[in-house]
Amino acid sequence: MKKEVKGIFEKLKKMHGKPRVELKYSSPLELMVAAILAAQCTDERVNKVTESLFKKYRTTKDYMKVADTELEEDVRPTGFYRNKARSLKNFAADIEKRFGGRIPEDVEALITIKGVGRKTANMVVGLAFGKPAIIVDTHVIRVSQRIGLTKQDEPDKIEADLKKLVPQDSWTDFSLLITLHGRYICIARKPDCPRCLLQKECDFFKAGHGS
Repeated sequence: MKKEVKGIFEKLKKMHGKPRVELKYSSPLELMVAAILAAQCTDERVNKVTESLFKKYRTTKDYMKVADTELEEDVRPTGFYRNKARSLKNFAADIEKRFGGRIPEDVEALITIKGVGRKTANMVVGLAFGKPAIIVDTHVIRVSQRIGLTKQDEPDKIEADLKKLVPQDSWTDFSLLITLHGRYICIARKPDCPRCLLQKECDFFKAGHGS
């Protein structure tokens, strides 16, 4: 299976190009904020909001000091704005209190911060700090299961399975490409199997679901 994963990786690069995240950011803090706002929202809309948001809020203290209603209004276009504003304030206060306003570079430390899940923690470690990380979002869950890389349903168990199969130096890039594949080809309701180069490797396709 490890040998097969190498072929899958090459085909994903052929279909989607350079591994990338579509959220715009220029620091670990900005990436964490963007990831929180991206819940139940498109990256495109988040990027429109953060264009002005990141100019206004540059540190964790900025998020802590602003009035709840003002922050809610600033993030309103991303949906669920009250919950998201609360999450931003909570995680900013936690980082300020426990880490002196600096984003920790370790996944296990990041997941102890209020409002930060394992997916966001891995995203920050992999993208903002350049350390190998498997980022398990809904696309990675679906595509990994369909291809046959895992039979697990829980994100942490899927992460563990992928870590065994994918070379460590490719963890971040592999999960980013799987996300792009799930977003543009292997979509949830009707995957575009005719355009997919992974038909030979895909359990879902071989079972006749995508034909």
